Amino acid sequence: MSKDIKIKKGLDIRLVGEAEQTTENAIISNFYSIKPEDFHSIIPKLVAKEGARVKAGETLFYNKDNETMKFVSPVSGEITEVQRGPRRRIDAIKITADKEQTYVDHGKFDLASDAEKTKAHLLASGCWAFIKQRPYDVVAKADSTPKAIFISGYASAPLAANLDFTLAGKEAELQAAVTALSKLTEGGVHISIGSSKSPLANLQNAITHNVSGPHPSGNVGTLINKVSPVNKGETVWTVNAQDLVIIGELLLTGKFNAERIIALAGSSVKKPRYFRTKLGSEISTMIYDNGVERDGNDRFISGNVLSGKRVQPDGYLDYYSNIISVIPEGNDYELFGWNKPVFDKVSNTRALTFSWLTPNKKYDLNTNMNGEHRNFVLTGNYEQVFPLDIYPMQILKACLYKDLDEMEALGMYEVAPEDFALTEFVCVSKQPHQQIIRAGLDLMLEEIG
Repeated sequence: MSKDIKIKKGLDIRLVGEAEQTTENAIISNFYSIKPEDFHSIIPKLVAKEGARVKAGETLFYNKDNETMKFVSPVSGEITEVQRGPRRRIDAIKITADKEQTYVDHGKFDLASDAEKTKAHLLASGCWAFIKQRPYDVVAKADSTPKAIFISGYASAPLAANLDFTLAGKEAELQAAVTALSKLTEGGVHISIGSSKSPLANLQNAITHNVSGPHPSGNVGTLINKVSPVNKGETVWTVNAQDLVIIGELLLTGKFNAERIIALAGSSVKKPRYFRTKLGSEISTMIYDNGVERDGNDRFISGNVLSGKRVQPDGYLDYYSNIISVIPEGNDYELFGWNKPVFDKVSNTRALTFSWLTPNKKYDLNTNMNGEHRNFVLTGNYEQVFPLDIYPMQILKACLYKDLDEMEALGMYEVAPEDFALTEFVCVSKQPHQQIIRAGLDLMLEEIG
């Protein structure tokens, strides 16, 4: 079953440095790091202490609010450090990996099992971490039942990993995961694809949507808004497409294999391509062998350039990303940049900018904000790139002055920070939209729950 969704509002940002569709194994990382901050709203309760040895798939910590929700190690090895912050908050768990990997055997799962057995298996095996919910864009509450589950199989963000390429040959794992997830909801599993050649195109127990149009057509939030918007009292779940492979392999083999294909992309990478690695690995195992200068003035981002997290060159891949972006740091000053024609930047306006004349041109952009933070300016730019049936300016302001009733009325239950990445990009006021939305969601989670 297939339906079409065409997005007209948005903005494609074409950047230099797209990954070539060739895959090689990354240098095997000696160390792996799991950060509880990746699992927003989870209060971790540590199980494995410093010095303990763990197998891949063995529990590192569990959710303090739900002890059955386990978070597991991506590799076997020794826990060499538990990094702590203020009030002994767990910031990271560092694991020194074994040369030969050993795995916890969870046993092959019967896909004909009912919803309760499926849910219990996903919770115990560590795969529940891949299931997020809206409202609040947090790890899904296991005691809730979603009205539908949504998966985006089409990536439209700048330099995003091509999911048709990274998922190729994984049809069996994808089908197993979708079959299991379909038992957890009565509203069906909705999957967006960009072409009929997608490995996700012909899965059973799923409703497929062909999406087209500029970014953010590939965002799961856009799919939710066009298919089944979230109202007060309702819940939907979301899963990243590549996470389906890990879930499916665990169901079929009993092994938690944290392997992921990562795109290394960006104008600062001389040989952008794909690498096979594991969650939480050192990004240095991929970047320096590909022409990224060790002493270069570059920014490393775990995720895409619009919504990813900044990491240091000696940092680690986060739990949900499938791309490492490397672009020039924009800490230079451009004299009279506001008062001259601009040919080398992307803009959705025609005021002294000319990117609209060459829609297929690729740009070498840096991180320069090209302006300073100031009060909101009413320009109408947000609405041009925001395809959701929501008023972006109004909801941002409601978050800033913490009006919960207005946030509810404006549709806060169905948004996530990434939905506002483009409005942040075009914002002439240089307001941190994603940060504002995240703070608003956290306030609602605390006050409303």
